[in-house]
Amino acid sequence: MGRIRRLVLDTLKPHDPSIIELADQLSDLDGISAINISIYEMDRKVENAKITIEGESISYEIVAELIEEMGGAIHSVDEVAAGRHIIDDAETLQD
Repeated sequence: MGRIRRLVLDTLKPHDPSIIELADQLSDLDGISAINISIYEMDRKVENAKITIEGESISYEIVAELIEEMGGAIHSVDEVAAGRHIIDDAETLQD
């Protein structure tokens, strides 16, 4: 079975917990080596965050469960990289 190496998630989360706390919790999960969380929109009660996760073997189900336990929701999976190594997007004529 292939291994997920990168996930890019569009999420909605409450202000509490902070992105520092969320990143800390996510980084403790098995198979994860790096987390990047960026807030791109904020209102009175919630924040929209882009979460980029990299590692050797990421479990989407466990990541989604933790985000939900911390009060968040995944809007969409915007990128997935799987296999023996990560391939970055190549520029095409459509770009």
